[in-house]
Amino acid sequence: MSSIKLNGVEKWFGDLQVIKGVDLDIEEGEFIIFVGPSGCGKSTLLRTIAGLEECSRGEILIEGQDVTAKPPAERGLAMVFQSYALYPHMNVRDNMGFGLKTAGAPTSEIQSKVDDAAKALKLEAYLDRRPKELSGGQRQRVAIGRSIVRNPTAFLFDEPLSNLDAALRVEMRYEIAKLHRELDTTMIYVTHDQVEAMTLADRIVVLRDGIIEQVGTPRTLYERPDNLFVAQFIGSPKMNIMPCQTDGDRYQLEEGRGGAQTQKGIAVYLGVRPEAITLGDVGQGQCDGVVDIVEYLGADTHLLVDCGSLGAIGLRVDGNTAVRSGDKVGLVFDPEKLHFFDAEGQALPRS
Repeated sequence: MSSIKLNGVEKWFGDLQVIKGVDLDIEEGEFIIFVGPSGCGKSTLLRTIAGLEECSRGEILIEGQDVTAKPPAERGLAMVFQSYALYPHMNVRDNMGFGLKTAGAPTSEIQSKVDDAAKALKLEAYLDRRPKELSGGQRQRVAIGRSIVRNPTAFLFDEPLSNLDAALRVEMRYEIAKLHRELDTTMIYVTHDQVEAMTLADRIVVLRDGIIEQVGTPRTLYERPDNLFVAQFIGSPKMNIMPCQTDGDRYQLEEGRGGAQTQKGIAVYLGVRPEAITLGDVGQGQCDGVVDIVEYLGADTHLLVDCGSLGAIGLRVDGNTAVRSGDKVGLVFDPEKLHFFDAEGQALPRS
């Protein structure tokens, strides 16, 4: 188990700067997840920590030791990739123990560590099978097991579940969460799936264009986003953003009604999450609209309401709510769950 510290880390590919001075402290045993849109640099940053990409500027410390110039093999890290990269001619046992075998470990040690990893990952019944005889989830568990037997100081995961179907992704999320609890080892995980980030992470690092926009617990990012980008990136359906005016005590929606302000400062944007809006009669609440799309999901129903100049506003309501496309409705905002942002998109402090 190890701490990892990044000080001013930059990564350049020729004249293109992909990572732009990242500072980050990762505590021992912490589960950190990098999220962000495609091209934000999350995988590049992970590979730079692993030593698979050269750090152009800055330093990387593992357990207080500067490893910036060290090759991957000397960093004590284990990486699990999106592709399983298993040897097709080897069975599961040999795939999991191959790294130890090439390092010259005794046969008894290899067998013991493989057996322990197989037990943790529920792979005991598959040790004599070859990869082609396994499901996608089983193959990914073998790839994780191959890393476990090395007893690394930290695990690095680069979108390990993206090749799996939805049901297997849910299953593997449980497996990885359980594995982290049992191993109590530092883990850094890259994903584009915010559900994975919200359910697995101790802290989430939100990246955009090679910089960190915000670092915090899933709850902090959801309830206290620092800016408009984080507010709309975290949460599904995403937060509704509307233009507004404030006078310090109240807010007024453009082409809509207003209410009491809950944050101080001159706000030009109001943010409200879909579940913080309830349906009312026309004339009630902060604005009126016409239901455009109804998506029934069982326990929940997602609505898209056309509110004219305010745009389309999304709601998450109870699945039993009786509403149809074309219905005219009023939208009532929960005053305790409003977010206000200034002209630069920065969140205003709560009053």
